[in-house]
Amino acid sequence: MIIEKIITHIARKKNSDYLRFTPADRIPVPYRDSNIPTLLYIHIPFCEELCPYCSFNRVVFSEDLARQYFDALRKEMIIYKDLNYDFEALYAGGGTPTVLIDELHKTLDTARNLFHLKEISVETNPNHLTPANIKRLKDMEVNRLSVGVQSFDDGLLKKIERYHKYGSGAEIKERLRYTQGNFDTLNVDMIFNFPNQTMDILESDLNILIELDVDQITYYPLMVSASTLSIMKKKLGDVDYERGNKMYLMILEMLSEKYTASTAWCFSKNTSLIDEYVINFDEYAGVGSGSIGYLNGCAYANTFDINLYISQINKGILPVMAKREFTIKERLSYDFLMKLFGLRIDIERFHEKNKVNIYRYLLAEIIFFYLTGALKRQGNTFYLTKKGQYYWVIMMREFFIGVNNFRDYCRSMLNIS
Repeated sequence: MIIEKIITHIARKKNSDYLRFTPADRIPVPYRDSNIPTLLYIHIPFCEELCPYCSFNRVVFSEDLARQYFDALRKEMIIYKDLNYDFEALYAGGGTPTVLIDELHKTLDTARNLFHLKEISVETNPNHLTPANIKRLKDMEVNRLSVGVQSFDDGLLKKIERYHKYGSGAEIKERLRYTQGNFDTLNVDMIFNFPNQTMDILESDLNILIELDVDQITYYPLMVSASTLSIMKKKLGDVDYERGNKMYLMILEMLSEKYTASTAWCFSKNTSLIDEYVINFDEYAGVGSGSIGYLNGCAYANTFDINLYISQINKGILPVMAKREFTIKERLSYDFLMKLFGLRIDIERFHEKNKVNIYRYLLAEIIFFYLTGALKRQGNTFYLTKKGQYYWVIMMREFFIGVNNFRDYCRSMLNIS
């Protein structure tokens, strides 16, 4: 417990520093002259309704605005093409990317025509798992479909305001059963450590997933931004992060027979793209309102104002609102965090890629995690132990909470202006 509290405290402090963006005084997206594998993230911010725990950039669906938005997305991709960018993979997140399936189809067709894509991953919700939508997604050549389920427990679904939107746990289960086998990878997104989520509820959810035999399961810890803590407390109760370890150990134990860990919180039956694409791709471009990209050591965010986003794109202007240039130490820390979240890091490759010695900059961190039993070394590779996997869950939880707090800041700036 003491080690977990120390890691949480340090992670929050570092993330607060790292995610301190400044208004962009120039377009921080350079002309591309690198062969580094790069992913394209496209953000669709529209949802039929808004979940109380979610801090992503999202708004209630409006068809007219959404059609204008998708058109702007396609134009923004062309701007990246003109800057000499190519992408190996595309990840469509949200919001709900399938909220207008015809517009998504046109957008993915545009992406395939512009770039040499090898893999496409799309997020969706259970109510969109219809025969017509599944056929359309297959026609789009989607390789991986990721479905936001969170839990199969009807009581919990009602408390997090998903029951009336997406159906009962039994209905969701049958939709997943129908969808399984239609894509290279069907991923199910789940969440552990909701207030009022008992160990019995978690065990029941895990048994359903194992019975369904889905290709991939991503089990996120609850990650609540500062602005949504009060909403969560009012609707669900206090968030207690200290009980997360017990739940995580149950997840590891029950999934270990049929699944292999791809990351500290993703479990797969085969090799495929994962939600945390930042592990497999050193750089990624973000298109769409509120999207975040990381290119050439610079993190940047597009405007969260959807109308402003559309207006700027229609003028041929990249809608970047803020940026953050990382120092060499910060770049190495980020790379170290992300690569080890994928459970292992090759030290020689790390040295070769960054052209520096990792021990010169990160010796204290390596010693700390080695002494706490989080890391073990075999040859030139560091591996996470089971204890280390949970420590990395904590650090990634705090990283994404920090990102969510940054999103809250961006939205608050819109209210001021």
